[in-house]
Amino acid sequence: MKVRAREAEELWKEEFEKSPSREDGLETSTISGIPLKPLYTTGDRPTREQEFPGQYPYTRGIHASGYRGRLWTMRQFSGYATAAETNRRYKYLLANGQTGLSVAFDMPTLMGQDSDAPTSRGEVGHCGVAIDSLADMETLFEGIPLGEITTSMTINSPAAILLCMYIAVAEKQGVPASRLGGTLQNDILKEFIAQKEFIFPPAPSMRLVVDSIEYCAREVPRWNTISISGYHIREAGSTAAQELAFTLADGMAYVDACLERGMHIDDFASRLSFFFDAHIDFFEEIAKFRAARRIWARWMRERYGAQQERSWKLRFHTQTAGVSLTAQQPELNIARTAVEALAAVLGGTQSLHTNAMDEVLALPTDRAARIALRTQQLLAYETGVANTIDPLGGSYFMESLTDEMERQAEAYFKRIDEMGGVIPAIEAGFFQKEIADSAFRYQKELEQRRRVMVGVNDFTVDEEEPIEILRIDPKLEAEQAERVREIRRKRDQARCKNALNRLRKAAAGTDNLMPYILDAVREYATEGEIMQAMIEVFGTYTETAVV
Repeated sequence: MKVRAREAEELWKEEFEKSPSREDGLETSTISGIPLKPLYTTGDRPTREQEFPGQYPYTRGIHASGYRGRLWTMRQFSGYATAAETNRRYKYLLANGQTGLSVAFDMPTLMGQDSDAPTSRGEVGHCGVAIDSLADMETLFEGIPLGEITTSMTINSPAAILLCMYIAVAEKQGVPASRLGGTLQNDILKEFIAQKEFIFPPAPSMRLVVDSIEYCAREVPRWNTISISGYHIREAGSTAAQELAFTLADGMAYVDACLERGMHIDDFASRLSFFFDAHIDFFEEIAKFRAARRIWARWMRERYGAQQERSWKLRFHTQTAGVSLTAQQPELNIARTAVEALAAVLGGTQSLHTNAMDEVLALPTDRAARIALRTQQLLAYETGVANTIDPLGGSYFMESLTDEMERQAEAYFKRIDEMGGVIPAIEAGFFQKEIADSAFRYQKELEQRRRVMVGVNDFTVDEEEPIEILRIDPKLEAEQAERVREIRRKRDQARCKNALNRLRKAAAGTDNLMPYILDAVREYATEGEIMQAMIEVFGTYTETAVV
């Protein structure tokens, strides 16, 4: 039999060499630059033991039943203008079948600025919802029972503040913190690496992250205390292999920091979650997700000595690639998003956001948001992809590509360790330069037409038909600024000032800051005031330029 198989392969090679070959000059490697063979056979399949879903090392998924047991959470990222406007959008999405909420905050909120700050001018409510105080958070979730839904919040430097606001709203609803479920992005390392929305220097930034992990392990045990994010690393221009390696390296840095605090690995590891990009290179993305689970499981068990299986299991949310969307012929973004969402599902994601076709132009309209959600529902209920667990498992190509992604990630881990870890590598500009080089290479391939982006460098049209986009009413900014000023006038000034002073004093010491932030939030201190109290102790960070 083996002889006949070899003879068949040789016969195919002869036929392949004689067959016509494309002469379009297009790349046949993955977007990451991994060379691809024209055909994969049994000789490319790794010689590893049979693997099953729900069993270590979880290459085929963390649950034995896959989507046969439970579908992924359909969690559309949404937020714009004011808390009242976004509350209406949330209720609209929930009424249309969304199963979890995901909060997008505006730039001032992401940067710890109040809406009436001079630096917030022109940005209030434009890339997400403006949240200045507990009053805004109360409005954001008015009529939405926090004990019955899960919420993801995409925020980093001020993450502890927004989590405290969420806890305080739940208290007012009569929901104890122990019942809250959701996820806080809270990943400051990727800000230094890619997104650049940092405020404090690395050391106090990491302290705040560990404070929130430690606090939630005791008080909010169902909460995913951090969503370690490769998404923004990828959107900044990294390859899939770099996204995989840099994200998991960040995760290990958080584990190290928690262990240094004196926490036990099994007390917090199961509440670390991840957030990946689903880009357009279909098979490479699926291989990335499968390799991520395998690597994390091995490192948690072998390097960190975690004893509980739940500590070994990498759980992740996925968002389709915003950077793959085009302003040209934006309707094509519906197809791009569907392909990317399918990759996420075949890769075994636990929750998914599908981008709307108009997000490259503005925040989504109701219609575009509904189409994006319907794309997930179509995948779940019409295509049959949820009926078989890891349907690409065992594919010669998929298993080989998964191994290659793992190999490249391990090579990066070694380089990062040689530099002294993640923070020294950040300070040396290592991650930033690697990403910039990859982004440059990909852009060059597009400009040389070695890769095609439909509607951009090929298959273009002379005239674009305009599409409806969401526009934020300029008067909403003035209204939001007045709201925050009204909150300052109405609150108990003495109690608020005392809470901020206690926070400032605690920041200068070593106490966990979460209880102090929560006290300030309850007294309606604004986000900007709470951040300023910590800035006075921690200072701010200026990045060294990469040469």
